[in-house]
Amino acid sequence: MAVYTLPELPYDYSELEPVINPQIIELHHDKHHAAYVKGANDTLEQLAEARDKEQWGSINGLEKNLAFHLSGHILHSIYWHNMTGDGGGEPLAADGVGDLADAIAESFGSFAGFKAQLTKAAATTQGSGWGVLAYEPLSGRLIVEQVYDHQGNVGQGSTPILVFDAWEHAFYLQYKNQKVDFIDAMWAVVNWQDVAKRYEAAKARTNVLLLNP
Repeated sequence: MAVYTLPELPYDYSELEPVINPQIIELHHDKHHAAYVKGANDTLEQLAEARDKEQWGSINGLEKNLAFHLSGHILHSIYWHNMTGDGGGEPLAADGVGDLADAIAESFGSFAGFKAQLTKAAATTQGSGWGVLAYEPLSGRLIVEQVYDHQGNVGQGSTPILVFDAWEHAFYLQYKNQKVDFIDAMWAVVNWQDVAKRYEAAKARTNVLLLNP
């Protein structure tokens, strides 16, 4: 049975200052992300016990818990690498990410249009959630998704390549209740090199959603 583990941060706690202070990074990674990893592993054990005992009274809750914790683990694992202290700006061919820049322009009309849509999607998520740029394999285009909690309101099969965490634990200690200010600031630390690699990897996964007969 697979066991999920908390990935190490690819940088020091202070790497993303002043956009995100070290205290937030430490708590967010070491406590919140770690809790999702533990929750996913605990739920897998509980499901194994339910199978062994053939006791299915709690199956609905267990399946929901697995989706919640596993999606939280996956999204946070992407989130840390989507950011860098040397990031920001927009993807450019001169920086080696021209294919991503072209895909954004084709899918959203312009980088400015894409930036506005993802900013609004992340900032207006009701309660807890994420703004996500994802590769959608049926159309081969990029889409923006508004993820509630960790796993709701997404197109099945789409692959997240850039994620903005809009949960309060991601910003409240520094930005208080000003979620919009946090999302606006996030653009200064986007790691376009990482996003471009995820885009290329997602495109390479052909025929994984709807197999040809």
